[in-house]
Amino acid sequence: MTEQQENNQPSFLDLLLEAHVGLERQGPGSRETVERALSFLGDLSRFESIADLGCGTGGQTLVLAEYLSGNIVGLDMFPEFVRELDKKALRSGLSERLKGIVGKMEELPFEKNSLDLIWSEGAIDNIGFEKGLSHWRAFLKEDGMIAVTCPSWLTSVHPEEAEKFWTDAGSKLDLIEDNIKIMQDCGYQFVVAFALTEDCWTKNYFEPREQAINELIEKYNNCNTVKEYAELNRCEAELYRKYKQLYGYVFYIGRNTDNSNLRGGLL
Repeated sequence: MTEQQENNQPSFLDLLLEAHVGLERQGPGSRETVERALSFLGDLSRFESIADLGCGTGGQTLVLAEYLSGNIVGLDMFPEFVRELDKKALRSGLSERLKGIVGKMEELPFEKNSLDLIWSEGAIDNIGFEKGLSHWRAFLKEDGMIAVTCPSWLTSVHPEEAEKFWTDAGSKLDLIEDNIKIMQDCGYQFVVAFALTEDCWTKNYFEPREQAINELIEKYNNCNTVKEYAELNRCEAELYRKYKQLYGYVFYIGRNTDNSNLRGGLL
């Protein structure tokens, strides 16, 4: 607990953690999306060493553990999220092969050429799509796979209001075809890309987050910082509803190979 929390004046970071630590997911996504992405990876039994980067409390990590028999490490910069992931792994009887560690995506603690699969949902844009793909590739084995989601433009229409929001949030949105080229230029064989459905945003993320925010408003007696935090999050949800045909999270799947010019498909 920070000093601000002790004085009943939480910071934006305090509120972000409190609002999200109890959620199944810390960003847009779904079990069905994870299953769909896994369907493009081929023989799942070959993935013995897996890392889920920016894992949050493990909404997708636990689904991965259902389908993959290998060892999974969930990495996140927030200890609160990692503790929740470890609790869930213990309750699910998965703690022997699923564990969480605190770390940074731009400073991975793994050995080079040691991972069969790198998974990351809603996190790579925090360090940049190209930077993340380039840095993480060194930790993949030859023929290893990468599966990430990144906010992307779905059309060539880029409203200034939406562009400003994402820029202010520290994310740079590119067209899907531009990100595919980045993936290939980073040395991956592009396999497939597909956009997440609307429910991944609304039903699975915005709605439970709104409930958590309302609880924070009551807890902190409607303090100004909480009001500002709530307004920012509600603006994000409203912006998505307004422009959901123009941008969204997209899954990008690639293979670590020198044959990076081999082309996959856009779904």
